[in-house]
Amino acid sequence: MNGPSRSAEAALPHVLVVDDDVEIAAMLRRYLTPQGFRISTAANGDELREVLRAGKVDLILLDLGLPGEDGLELTRYLHSHWHGPVIIVSGRGESVDRVVGLELGADDYVTKPFDLRELLARVRSVLRRSAHGRENAGAANHAILAFRDYRLDTASHALRTADGEEVPLTSGEYDLLKLFLEHPQKVLSRNDIMTHIHGRDAGPFDRAIDVQIGRLRRKIETDPAQPSLLKAVRGSGYMFAERVRRE
Repeated sequence: MNGPSRSAEAALPHVLVVDDDVEIAAMLRRYLTPQGFRISTAANGDELREVLRAGKVDLILLDLGLPGEDGLELTRYLHSHWHGPVIIVSGRGESVDRVVGLELGADDYVTKPFDLRELLARVRSVLRRSAHGRENAGAANHAILAFRDYRLDTASHALRTADGEEVPLTSGEYDLLKLFLEHPQKVLSRNDIMTHIHGRDAGPFDRAIDVQIGRLRRKIETDPAQPSLLKAVRGSGYMFAERVRRE
């Protein structure tokens, strides 16, 4: 039986696995390819950049423990130079590394050793949330959600100020802000937020939501240390305190 044509293969979501462990990279290629993904691999930062220069990549699975530039350095680089989703794969067992990775702009994290089915679910979830996954959503879902001097365009995923300046958002930040703007002045628990954004409940020590809230506050609050938009509700969760206009 012949394999997929080049044009059909090119249409598949392109996942770049960045890991210097050749056995793990090969395992992920064997598992994800039959699931409908096109897989490329890179063992370090130079190879990662080479793949990005060669063509479109839809999602990066990025190991933290890389030689030379480690995964956190590369996460910082990607946040500044590339705007697709990143899932950190951490084998260090240190929650602080994963929290820092989220603060630097990663969209999710997976801890080694990981369950392949869970990893697949995370990949699909992040791709659904990403701009790539919603390119063909259509004009029916298009809305402008406005608050104070900001306007969030749900078609282009662009957040702009009153003078038209764009505020850069990662796909995770966009989804978080959109969730709050669609439920203004309503308390959302960490589990509510985690289920919507990451497709799973928040664990007792999972700081991912707090990290993402803090990152978003730094972009939209006048004083992130004294937030007036994204407010914490003690013992309950978070609430977007302003009214939202739908245009």
